Amino acid sequence: MSERTGDAYGGRRPTSHERTNGQPWDESYRAAEPAPWDAGRPQPAVERLAGEGAFTGPVLDAGCGTGENALRIAATGAHVTGVDIAGTALSIAREKARERGLDAEFALADAFQLARLGRTFETALDCGLFHTFDDGERREYVESLAAVTARGGRLFLLCFSDAEPGDWGPRRVTRQELRAAFDRPHGWDVLSITPDRLVTSFDADGVQAWLAAVQRV
Repeated sequence: MSERTGDAYGGRRPTSHERTNGQPWDESYRAAEPAPWDAGRPQPAVERLAGEGAFTGPVLDAGCGTGENALRIAATGAHVTGVDIAGTALSIAREKARERGLDAEFALADAFQLARLGRTFETALDCGLFHTFDDGERREYVESLAAVTARGGRLFLLCFSDAEPGDWGPRRVTRQELRAAFDRPHGWDVLSITPDRLVTSFDADGVQAWLAAVQRV
């Protein structure tokens, strides 16, 4: 995603989501109302995984937003790095970490250029990022994740499910699409894909989602 554009995107090419909405991700965090995906608390799936000890070693939260999921993981004692392209969201996340006395790092980073972090993570989390990408972006993103996930490490991915009715919101994802994206030729093995919920700022019960557990091979 190296094609340069205007200053609003920091010299990077806007994502398909940004092109559709006509504004950079950062503007979503400047609005008076919270963004739909900014529920103000950790996702229940992340709460459950954290309680089970699923997040081990250095942890990456890709598309961390205002940091609720990353901070829940940090509360377990894991070293967490949350990354996002939205600087406003990162500022909010850092302030939350300070107020709660939690040790978590938040860094500005392009999801398609994660190798530039110069780090390797044992566990990665994607909560609501994958489903914002078009087909070409998905492949680029999957390769970017592979570059920073240790062999044998795991990715937990929560995304919109095709079982959710209607056509509002982000693109629905099928089990088949997840398996096709995270295949062995590109360094991944899908361990499980189970139905779950993705809560939003306007619906505490959430929408139908898939929770995928994927291993780096």
